[in-house]
Amino acid sequence: QPEQFREQERPWELIMEREHFRLWRRPIPGSALFQYRVFGSYTDVTPRQFFNVQLDTEYRKKWDSLVLKLDVVERDPATGSEIVHWVTQFPYPMYSRDYVYVRRYSVDSDRNLMVLVSRAVEHPGIPEDPEHVRVRSYESHMVIRPHRSFDENGFDYLLTYSDNPQTVFPRYCLSWMVSSGMPEFLDKLHSAALKAKKMELELRDYLSPAKSPEPRPGAHLEYA
Repeated sequence: QPEQFREQERPWELIMEREHFRLWRRPIPGSALFQYRVFGSYTDVTPRQFFNVQLDTEYRKKWDSLVLKLDVVERDPATGSEIVHWVTQFPYPMYSRDYVYVRRYSVDSDRNLMVLVSRAVEHPGIPEDPEHVRVRSYESHMVIRPHRSFDENGFDYLLTYSDNPQTVFPRYCLSWMVSSGMPEFLDKLHSAALKAKKMELELRDYLSPAKSPEPRPGAHLEYA
């Protein structure tokens, strides 16, 4: 059978269920890792606010205390692709993790959907730092579906996520880290969106076209 069909047949295991939040996992063949899927919904913020808060790296430095570094290194105005360098703390006694990834986002007004996709890439301008562990396998795919419109409260989201954090811990430890860390991150993201809404913070509106800085040479931004 083609690989995509075998992948679709692998069952998802529900490992956490809360009000407005469900988390599944399934093993990644040939590894000790899992792929994760989250389905959730919020009714007190708009899809636009949630989307913008996820993408605004400067604001995330303020609300995510685990961020050590988070910068958009390169932006392609033609495609909207961005290269991001992210360094995040891991639980003691592990070293912090260092991610270099390309992200693309799109808004489909006809289908009433927003999509944000990221995956790890190499970039010659961001060499490895011995103080951090470089994560080379990372993928994230989020789809946001408004209950009504982009500017009215209420939406569902589906997040599919996998990475290889380069640890020697067994699979069940990594699963515990994700199953505790993922809900905590999404709670912080939701709280940050609520705060931005309440305080009317000026965030970049990623749904509106804006002139982007010229990209720096050194990396290709294609997402395949």
